[in-house]
Amino acid sequence: MKSRLLVAAVGVPVLLYVVLCAPVIVLQVGIAALSAVAGYELLRCVEAPKEWQQAAALGALMLVLAICFKEESVAVLIMGYVILFFFCAVLKGGAVKLLTVLATAFASVFIPFAFTSFLSIHELTEHRGYLLLPFLFSFGSDTFAFFTGRIIGKRKLAPKVSPNKTVAGAVGGLVGDMLCGLGFAFVMNTYFGQSLGYVDLALMGLFCSVIAQIGDLSFSMIKREFDVKDYGHIFLAHGGVLDRFDSVLFVAPVVVELLPLVL
Repeated sequence: MKSRLLVAAVGVPVLLYVVLCAPVIVLQVGIAALSAVAGYELLRCVEAPKEWQQAAALGALMLVLAICFKEESVAVLIMGYVILFFFCAVLKGGAVKLLTVLATAFASVFIPFAFTSFLSIHELTEHRGYLLLPFLFSFGSDTFAFFTGRIIGKRKLAPKVSPNKTVAGAVGGLVGDMLCGLGFAFVMNTYFGQSLGYVDLALMGLFCSVIAQIGDLSFSMIKREFDVKDYGHIFLAHGGVLDRFDSVLFVAPVVVELLPLVL
């Protein structure tokens, strides 16, 4: 409990500073670091060889940097990197499992692309407060689902994937994210001169809660299959990057697509 409170006491202010106040270069460096660590965690979880774990981290880092510096060769970089992994697997004569190759491609492409959604949000909006939306909808859904499930949850949602999640908790997460959307719209409209529609943000929260819960269950399924409790321990008792940002990785790209519809 002490380590959880310590991480929260330090982590929340740091997160708010990087997202709301820090120079963009700090945000870019943070995204690159998180992507590299997340890629490494995923490959370690699926029991890939050490060099593939390092390669996944390097690939994620390279892709984030390419996107940050707006290199036109990003698509070529992605395809070339993925093809290289398949080529290496072929040369190994089947010694490398297909799962390892696919996990490396996922870690090197999807994870950094998802994290760089924050850069897209920054470019789309005139206020950095919108960068909080992926966190608000991800953590909000999880928090409301947790407490609703603890209070009235009985029927299990997906017992083989995540035994503690309940149907009532899932519904609580949906309602909670709608309230988060309404709260965000109220704050932005009242204190920061925005003109967000309350219904629009509530519906956005509802949809993002569905995506957040899918993301959470997806990464839980991987841990369950490989009998791993946490992806890492960089956040002490809170686990690793993928433990904390699993649903954020799914929600952030969705926010990028939905924001133009509500602004």
